[in-house]
Amino acid sequence: MDDERPTPETEILRIGVGNAVETAPLRLAVSEGLFHREGLRVELTEFSTKDDAMEQLLNGEVDVTFASNVDLLAAAAEGTKIRLQGEAYIAGSGSMALVTLPESQYTDLGDLPVPRIAVPAPNGLGTLTTRSVLESAGIDPDKIIFEVVPFERMVEALRSRRVDAAWMTEPYLATVQKEHGARVLADCAHGATENFPMSAYATTEEFATRNPRTLELFRKSLETAQQQGVDTGTIRRALPRLADLDEVTAALVSLEGTYPHSANAERLQRVADLMHGAGLLSQRLDVASLVPEQELS
Repeated sequence: MDDERPTPETEILRIGVGNAVETAPLRLAVSEGLFHREGLRVELTEFSTKDDAMEQLLNGEVDVTFASNVDLLAAAAEGTKIRLQGEAYIAGSGSMALVTLPESQYTDLGDLPVPRIAVPAPNGLGTLTTRSVLESAGIDPDKIIFEVVPFERMVEALRSRRVDAAWMTEPYLATVQKEHGARVLADCAHGATENFPMSAYATTEEFATRNPRTLELFRKSLETAQQQGVDTGTIRRALPRLADLDEVTAALVSLEGTYPHSANAERLQRVADLMHGAGLLSQRLDVASLVPEQELS
């Protein structure tokens, strides 16, 4: 072991992971032993909802969790003491979109003054970016009706006309396009949400205080992992295994987003400010207070 390498305070670092596209570099790095070579033993825990992610983090079931930036910043604004340890994914073209089915008459954003939109969680990334995109199209965002529907049930909600459109991210977008002929009504990484920071990795403030060397190693390893995400061919070839997709669907997944190498407070402030403007935060949040000092320059 390198004499200059810090010795981690914990033997095993437990990381909660979700969306396989956004966490692909980290997953690959763990499976290929990158973290182990840096002196970290990592265990990954899968979760399916944002509530699972935050609950497991706050209950101490995981040490680091992946989550959408909207969820993390909302938690911080409500008083949850967290620290952002690195960003996961920045949206590119096709990373998130509003979709309809082929038989839908909803073909233009201006068609419906009171659209009903399916989102996977209340007041999350889907709500924020949908409000932004529809407001740009002249729709009053306060008139949008949001229905909380799990990704797996969104096609059913569209078919039954419970909703007019559904907000989805990859790899669900590729799946519904291939299996159901879904049409993209609007790219939600556009305008005010172009190159939008989607997700990050976070710890509790308490864990960060007690384990500075562990997290220094984590950030270093994550930076290397994210750099490898530039090779989209490697990511795409891994998707059938990581996201339980067939090769045809994996080939359709948009990988136009980017994997940032570190947490950038200025970039993440965009998310907090858009949330504040949309009424999802009652007061402006200073994101710099949540990011390690060495990431602020």
